[in-house]
Amino acid sequence: MKKLIYFSAPWCGPCKMFGPVMDRISQSGIPVEKINVDTAPAVAAAYNVRSVPTVVLVNASGNEISRFVGVKPENEVRQLFNQN
Repeated sequence: MKKLIYFSAPWCGPCKMFGPVMDRISQSGIPVEKINVDTAPAVAAAYNVRSVPTVVLVNASGNEISRFVGVKPENEVRQLFNQN
């Protein structure tokens, strides 16, 4: 099953704005794994995350399908998940 991996940090202003959007998406049934880049730098490095917020869509095997960096409207995040 595919999922969204949401990379953020507590000091990141845009992440503070985008976090509630990702929470709503998760609560709607779309799988979201939240990664704090400060406490899990190895995971961030494995996905080559250089900026936050970054959202990576992965398939059931953990392979990247798509990604975006920055804040997006909730409907665009849902479209990314549903189209891929």
